[in-house]
Amino acid sequence: MERRSELRHDLVSGNWVLLSTRRGARPHELQRRPKRKPTPASQCPFERPFRDRSPIYLSGPKDDWHLAVVANKYPAVAHSVRPVKDDHNGFYEPIRGVGHHELVLTRDHSANFPHLSAEGAREVFHVFQERYRDLAKEPEVAYISIFHNWGPAAGASIFHPHYQILTVPIVPSYVERALDTSERYFRKHKKSVHDVLMRYELKKRKRVVFENKTAVVLAPYVSREPFELRVYPKIKNPYFEEAGEQEIAGTAAALQNALQRLEKKLHDPDYNFLIHTAPVKDKERHHHYKWHIEIIPKLNIDAGFELGTGIEINTVDPDDAAKILRS
Repeated sequence: MERRSELRHDLVSGNWVLLSTRRGARPHELQRRPKRKPTPASQCPFERPFRDRSPIYLSGPKDDWHLAVVANKYPAVAHSVRPVKDDHNGFYEPIRGVGHHELVLTRDHSANFPHLSAEGAREVFHVFQERYRDLAKEPEVAYISIFHNWGPAAGASIFHPHYQILTVPIVPSYVERALDTSERYFRKHKKSVHDVLMRYELKKRKRVVFENKTAVVLAPYVSREPFELRVYPKIKNPYFEEAGEQEIAGTAAALQNALQRLEKKLHDPDYNFLIHTAPVKDKERHHHYKWHIEIIPKLNIDAGFELGTGIEINTVDPDDAAKILRS
């Protein structure tokens, strides 16, 4: 495993990453983390989530449920009938934080996503889709973010497995940049940059971690974090909410496989996974995009250089990361 420094440019996001394997330990020297300590179920607020709120969605009876959607008690945004734009007289132009913030809960206190049954994983994704379609009907919703925080380092304050759906009245600048780059590539080459990237990686095989008939797991050539992974459905589709049964089943299975590999090889790290999809509105504009899932293990801490330049330092070569996770 060669030690080197190299700047890499992401074709889609436009971000630069500094691959600096000289700074970190070699991947096989990664230290074993302390064993995760679950919160006792008796102290978990998600064991009895309907005591102070009604379910938005419920699978099974209230006293024997196995999947539920509830409003977040401490939402980042708030549903409101007031206009999105605030009145202002000064230099700044704020927009009201109007939207919805929901939690998707699975019943088993200790079964996070990689440990759900295949049927359970598919059901979680189907509920994501169902809630996405309902929330997309709201006039103020411009973008819907679906994500999972696992562990304190990833932002999870409660151990019990849960997933979040958060809507905002704008398209985030990060998403706008990715869409703009994808559109420019399509105009120039008449091909989707995501499909070209996926086919290239499948041909080279160096950074492929797992593959089934429907999806592929890659360690991106431009990885911002050590052991970062992306899950791409093989079907060309910009919109997660429009994915069919086969697409959902295969992608959910690939995500489970990827997370199981991270848990085994990296000794159960905290991580985030997030679904990237085209925005709610102007659907005819985004045919060149491809919905996919990003997995980010929490192994690094951003410091002065990262915060001052926006350039992430990755100390593990994605080629080595893929080799370790494949083994």
